[in-house]
Amino acid sequence: MADTLEFNEIYQEVKGSMNDGRLRLSRQGVIFKNSKTGKVDNIQASELAEGVWRRVALGHGLKLLTKNGHVYKYDGFRESEFDKLSEFFKVHYRLELAEKDLCVKGWNWGTVRFGGQLLSFDIGEQPVFEIPLSNVSQCTTGKNEVTLEFHQNDDAEVSLMEVRFYVPPTQEDGVDPVEAFAQNVLSKADVIQATGDAICIFRELQCLTPRGRYDIRIYPTFLHLHGKTFDYKIPYTTVLRLFLLPHKDQRQMFFVISLDPPIKQGQTRYHFLILLFSKDEDISLTLNMNEEEVEKRFEGRLTKNMSGSLYEMVSRVMKALVNRKITVPGNFQGHSGAQCITCSYKASSGLLYPLERGFIYVHKPPVHIRFDEISFVNFARGTTTTRSFDFEIETKQGTQYTFSSIEREEYGKLFDFVNAKKLNIKNRGLKEGMKQSYDEYADSDEDQHDAYLERMKEEGKIREENANDSSDGSGEETDESFNPGEEDDDVAEEFDSNASASSSSGDRDSDRDEKKPAKKAKIVKDRKPRRKQLESKKGKDPNAPKRPMSAYMLWLNANRERIKSDHPGISVTDLSKKAGELWKAMSKEKKEVWDSKAEDARRDYEKAMKEYGMGSKSESSRAERSKKKKKKQEKQMKGKAEKKGATSKSSSSKSPAKNMSESFKSKEFVSSDESSSAESKKEDSEEEGLASLPRSSEDSASGSD
Repeated sequence: MADTLEFNEIYQEVKGSMNDGRLRLSRQGVIFKNSKTGKVDNIQASELAEGVWRRVALGHGLKLLTKNGHVYKYDGFRESEFDKLSEFFKVHYRLELAEKDLCVKGWNWGTVRFGGQLLSFDIGEQPVFEIPLSNVSQCTTGKNEVTLEFHQNDDAEVSLMEVRFYVPPTQEDGVDPVEAFAQNVLSKADVIQATGDAICIFRELQCLTPRGRYDIRIYPTFLHLHGKTFDYKIPYTTVLRLFLLPHKDQRQMFFVISLDPPIKQGQTRYHFLILLFSKDEDISLTLNMNEEEVEKRFEGRLTKNMSGSLYEMVSRVMKALVNRKITVPGNFQGHSGAQCITCSYKASSGLLYPLERGFIYVHKPPVHIRFDEISFVNFARGTTTTRSFDFEIETKQGTQYTFSSIEREEYGKLFDFVNAKKLNIKNRGLKEGMKQSYDEYADSDEDQHDAYLERMKEEGKIREENANDSSDGSGEETDESFNPGEEDDDVAEEFDSNASASSSSGDRDSDRDEKKPAKKAKIVKDRKPRRKQLESKKGKDPNAPKRPMSAYMLWLNANRERIKSDHPGISVTDLSKKAGELWKAMSKEKKEVWDSKAEDARRDYEKAMKEYGMGSKSESSRAERSKKKKKKQEKQMKGKAEKKGATSKSSSSKSPAKNMSESFKSKEFVSSDESSSAESKKEDSEEEGLASLPRSSEDSASGSD
């Protein structure tokens, strides 16, 4: 019997929505990882109380009940998997996997049973439907009637919003069955009621999303945002992750709260709550609890009286109440020394933070991408200028994120970070040793750094740098090998009409100012040969035989795969270096084998070229004759133009109409080099009112030819 069972494309029912993910059953318990959010549900084997197998809409489903009343539903199993699951439950969990079918009689009267967090409507011993009470947002009563309202599901096209139960009156005195029904529902329902005093209140905090100033009231089970226009109540169960991110200016801090499901304002959904703090702002905080309650509830994580930076106090209180670790930037450090990169996403500029297990972009719109959902990344040339590049991320679901306008100096640092995290880089391939080593069922933030420990380390680094400031002359590195920007200077100068005016500031260093005019002259001089070179490339015959490879290249093609297998994960440049070393160390006898193969390839090439030349000889001779004829005609026209310029100064007696007809040149006789000069001469002659002498009959005849 296997120790683990794994199932892909399993759906978990949570608040009316079916979330797909991966399910693993092991001796220790049951683990389900949500593919969309990365959230992990872990059920210990000792907590399982009952397992039920039944037929559902998506095939067959598994319902697990725990000893503390929680219910977990997983759908998407095949009927043939029942025997395997039943045996696994019996061996490892000491449970019988019971088969229970739903009642499909269609009756609308029966018995309601409350079990843990589940309301079950049964007919006889068979359930008709079940309602997780955590889905209930409100419960109201009327005469012999109870109405349940549900949370809206944004992922579904159609959502169940309300169910009404008719409760018949009973003969028992002093017991109202309607109120008893409602109390059973409300005791387990996800109904947010601001009863009692808040634990603490933070006044007028700056919030970026949703935008505005909000008072944050901290209650035991939820967070209350109170603004001038809107109020939001956020249960702690909807908080996925907490982030504490330093701003690039080192004077402000972002505190980001990831939410699922999101908070709503009309049709707008906010998946992230982003607060902005100044590092200089301090606060003294007193919790609205006595010291015994604080110690019992928070176990030393909070004290009744606390003081410190405002962002520290908010993050500390949230960490204790939500019971989740705070994610901070890892060991990434950009070109300017910051732990983030300035870039643009869609239409807005923001900051991209490379984390230990993902990327997060703040702030409009906020984006969090986990490494385990990334298919590949790509470094692309900037669309508007070569002084920046784009960083593209494509997920396994096909969603693409493009972060643009990143300074080229950040390329080296970001590339090294992506390489160290073993992410697949587009156009380079996924090599052995570069495969992602993430645990499929690990929580995406379970091994993140502690924010306060990280902050202390950072302060220690700053003190150490200040102490050694005199010895450290230059702490910045420039990445000169940035591939997308190799032709930066040429592109900038080729399209600049005034090289000195293209500089954004007048006080640039003198070296750049001296180089610009010289480079401009070089570009103007070399422009014509470059065009000819392009024309010659364009005219290359694709059917011509290919040149033979050298002995080294023949050997490399035959041994490339062997070198890759001997050195897994080797890059293209390292492979070329290694091949060069092996070829250099090879004996003369072994090289002669490849030299003879190269000689045979050369003979075959020469033979193919002879056959190709005989076939295209007539075409080449025809092209050469037309070329000679064209050159001859251009030479004749040039001589006539010079003669005409010399004689036009001494004669001005002919009519303008005749002059126009005789000085006309057909388009095919005007070369591209002389067209502009000829037109300028024609305009000058017309302005002065000069007319050329009439041609002789021989000249006019040759011109007409």
